[in-house]
Amino acid sequence: MNQLRQNTSRAKAAIALIWVVMGFEIISLISGYFQYDLLLTIEDGINVSATKIAANDIREQSIAWLMVLASIVSGITFIQWFRRAYFNLHQRCEYLMYSEGWAAGSWFVPIICLFRPLQIMKELYEQTNYYLLSKGAQLKRELTTGLLGTWWTLWILNNVLGQIVFRMSVDPDTFGQIKAASMLGMLGNILGTILCVVTVKVVKDYSEAETVLFQLKEENAIFEEGYSIINE
Repeated sequence: MNQLRQNTSRAKAAIALIWVVMGFEIISLISGYFQYDLLLTIEDGINVSATKIAANDIREQSIAWLMVLASIVSGITFIQWFRRAYFNLHQRCEYLMYSEGWAAGSWFVPIICLFRPLQIMKELYEQTNYYLLSKGAQLKRELTTGLLGTWWTLWILNNVLGQIVFRMSVDPDTFGQIKAASMLGMLGNILGTILCVVTVKVVKDYSEAETVLFQLKEENAIFEEGYSIINE
């Protein structure tokens, strides 16, 4: 068997960045509420200064750019963890559905990105759980795929909603469209916050099982070393 590669630090980095993204989702939700309230004030015919409108736009744009940056970094750390996890599983399971490279590449290929990452995540859960139980490993809880469907549904919905809000916000035709984009943006923030919580759960659960996989490897190494000493 080939050597497993440590993945705990990558899991921790992925989780930390997901929390950062969630923080920006909450900040954006609060900012979006202030913007929506400002839009209602304008709609009611109450005079709002150009300075206040400009300040709102600057705040919204700044938060949006920071969230994009945080999301990119978070996505990189998550995929690094995901690929390493699949690499490690390849060292213990002879037959898996895809190569290790697909754990990273599947996120960027059109159409395939809609289903293959989920397939690989399910395989990580199912095959790791089967392998550990077959070796008599003690798990705090078995890996179950029940949450993965919810995780992936939230991921798809969040991305679709994000695209809709982006297109509506780039060049709105009417005041009503601006209001609708603002409301959908807040809905997206709520959805994104839930997605972050679920994603952390998914990463944590697998990371715990992967830790047992490493402990099992170390125990086997100790056994093999002791066996060789006895035979000498």
